[in-house]
Amino acid sequence: MSGTPTARPEGAAVVSTNGRPTRRTGFTLLARLLTGLAAVASGWLLWSSLGGDAADDIAPGAPVTPALLARGAYLARAGNCAACHTARGGPAYAGGRAIATPFGTVYGGNLTPDASGLGGWTPTDFRRALHQGRGRDGRMLVPAFPYTHFTQVSRDDADALFAYLQSLPPIARANQPHALRFPYSTPVALATWRALYFRPARFMPQTERGVAWNRGAYLVNGLGHCSACHGGRNPLGASNSLEDRGGGAGVPQERWYAPSLTDPNEAGLSSWPAEEAVALLKTGMAPRGVAQGPMAEVVAQSTQHLNTDDLRAMVVYLQSLPAHGTARPQNGQRPAGALARGAELYRQHCLDCHGAQGQGSPGIYPALAGNRLVNQLRPGNLITAVTHGGFAPATAGNPRPYGMPPFDLGDADLAALLTWLRASWGNDAPALTAVDVLVAR
Repeated sequence: MSGTPTARPEGAAVVSTNGRPTRRTGFTLLARLLTGLAAVASGWLLWSSLGGDAADDIAPGAPVTPALLARGAYLARAGNCAACHTARGGPAYAGGRAIATPFGTVYGGNLTPDASGLGGWTPTDFRRALHQGRGRDGRMLVPAFPYTHFTQVSRDDADALFAYLQSLPPIARANQPHALRFPYSTPVALATWRALYFRPARFMPQTERGVAWNRGAYLVNGLGHCSACHGGRNPLGASNSLEDRGGGAGVPQERWYAPSLTDPNEAGLSSWPAEEAVALLKTGMAPRGVAQGPMAEVVAQSTQHLNTDDLRAMVVYLQSLPAHGTARPQNGQRPAGALARGAELYRQHCLDCHGAQGQGSPGIYPALAGNRLVNQLRPGNLITAVTHGGFAPATAGNPRPYGMPPFDLGDADLAALLTWLRASWGNDAPALTAVDVLVAR
């Protein structure tokens, strides 16, 4: 049509001749949506930062005494702080360790009292980092630092932990910037994530529960941050509560799977004698399993240093969790040829250490009969242990652990061996194929 065009009202959409929005309009709408989300997130964060425990967080720090420093050192072990804040081969707590995530790489910060670390920080600054996930300058911290768990830590424990870190030798090592991919590297994305998944909240004891249960819940869900690995995560990286789901998850960028702590078919402890579970956390060895992979590091650097009462309390809490197991499938017929080949491979490579009945040798070689690793529906950890070697942690209770060397078996042979193991001595897990092995490794 001819004629003078009329002015477009402010904010009206630009449409093409076929009536569809143009690409420019789509970008405009997306920009407005992101701006709105950022405004909502910023408002929530401001509200949450000013409310709740603000008066408690600005209280003076506790007087520094030898007892406070000893308590802080113990709490640092309970939180396994050195694991993320020590580069391999570097000074303890000086930061620099690269931590792979599905969203990019983050780097552990320097926790020593140097100016490049926590030098100049106050107890108030440190509490804010634990309880609200904010740095000394108020910036939002990425949740790879598990403030979603540490928010539950008491003020007294936060002060003790800070006093201990301030007593360390200062190490000059500048913090390395994180290498997160776009858009996860943007403040808008982080603010939105926090608005969706983070609520500052201190641990509140349940009066109907006993002292041991409450202590265990505090350690497991707070400094221990066990659900960070064992709870499973949603697509945006928010971890589930152990009490809600406890679904287990793969360890990012590693071959290991952190099994569910509520699934009796994975790592649920409801059927374990309590002393066996305590032994696993204290020494890395138990009659029904051995700590390997990332869990071996946790035992070596953290749980072996906790006192027995705290370990028992953690077990009391973990054994009380509601079961969220998955039904085991019917195992069906196992190919006779694979079983015969698996039996022969076991005789050649495994019998001398693990025994004719899979009984192992207590405290030396783990039993394979009834072993959780062998019977898990997900075979990834078992395949990794065989192909990359199985190594228990060195602990005070087991200072010279025996390790298993890696075995270079083809996919078909490894599938046959593991199928035989999973069907012997009362073990009852599904058969594996060469394709299963190929996918897992």
